[in-house]
Amino acid sequence: MVRCALSVVVASVALCACTVAPGMRMARDATSAPGQAGSAASRADTGNVGNAATRAGTASADGVPIHEIDAALLAQLRDGAASTAAPDLFSTTRPYTLGAGDVLQITVWDHPELAAALGAQPQTQARAADAPAGFVVDDTGSIQFPYAGSVQVAGLKTDEARERLARRLANVFRNPQVTVRVASFRSAHVYVDGEVHTPGVQPINDIPMTLYEAVSRAGGFTTAADQSRMVLVRDGRSYPVNLSQLFEQQRNPAKIVLRDGDLLRVVSRDENGVYVLGEINRPATAVPMKTGRLTLSDALSQAGSLNQTTADAAQMYVIRGALSGAPSVYHLDARSPVAMLLANQFELQPKDVVYVDSTGLARFSRVLSQLLPAINAGLTAAVVGK
Repeated sequence: MVRCALSVVVASVALCACTVAPGMRMARDATSAPGQAGSAASRADTGNVGNAATRAGTASADGVPIHEIDAALLAQLRDGAASTAAPDLFSTTRPYTLGAGDVLQITVWDHPELAAALGAQPQTQARAADAPAGFVVDDTGSIQFPYAGSVQVAGLKTDEARERLARRLANVFRNPQVTVRVASFRSAHVYVDGEVHTPGVQPINDIPMTLYEAVSRAGGFTTAADQSRMVLVRDGRSYPVNLSQLFEQQRNPAKIVLRDGDLLRVVSRDENGVYVLGEINRPATAVPMKTGRLTLSDALSQAGSLNQTTADAAQMYVIRGALSGAPSVYHLDARSPVAMLLANQFELQPKDVVYVDSTGLARFSRVLSQLLPAINAGLTAAVVGK
């Protein structure tokens, strides 16, 4: 009798094993799909939901819409892709204009007595931050020069400053020959931060400070740089810059000219990873390529692909926008290798979650692995008691 009772218990537990299987499952409802509600719901109970309801756009999981990954969806996502860079960032380069803090070297030819106004010329600068000898443009935008007095030079180009100074000196000297050059550019700066070799402050000089120039002066990109998700902060507003898409659209990044006070941040690829979970050989965080591109097939490859023993290739999901107010889920039936064509074109976004569900047999096996120790203990106790 004891053995019969235990057999009945084991059989009952085995029949309902899938309903108490441990781990996560993606349960979907398709109650509003015409002609598909009953069949889809029944397949959802077994973890094998059909595609008809999702193509109709009516499938959901706990109120979150589930979209089927197909050619139409890929075209829709491409059309709705974010802009690569704001039009305000593109401008033409302009000549350098003097500003407060710049140091000028001024020479009046045939008048060596004025050279003393420059001060003693050191053989070498003690520190890189020390300004060379010369005339510093003060906070009011003026310089003080012998026989010329206070001369306003802020906002002028070097040739304009030379002409203004020459006119002042013409009151004292006959036809003065004046040369003006910038010894140290210290009035305007940009800041380059993130994944560059030498982050820090970069002074703006007579060479236009384009996007390329700023990155080049900072030592170039590191191997961890994500060139598709750079951020340019200007006047308290952040502008995304996608260098890879600019190339694809045949737009020249050198047309993006940085201004005084701009902050350019190059984001690390590690910050834009994608989580690959579920029945995967090596669950991990997939990192985008240097171009910032990461497809569903790339993420699966980095995670060691599907577990052929336990994975249900028909139940592959991408969960997006989990931290936003409008999350969404995308489903791919990857039982056919042809589905990898879609996976290779489906672009993932930072913080996406790729989840692969398990088969019913795998869940059943896990239930048995938890129950067998208790069943064996019961059988042993029954045999000993007999």
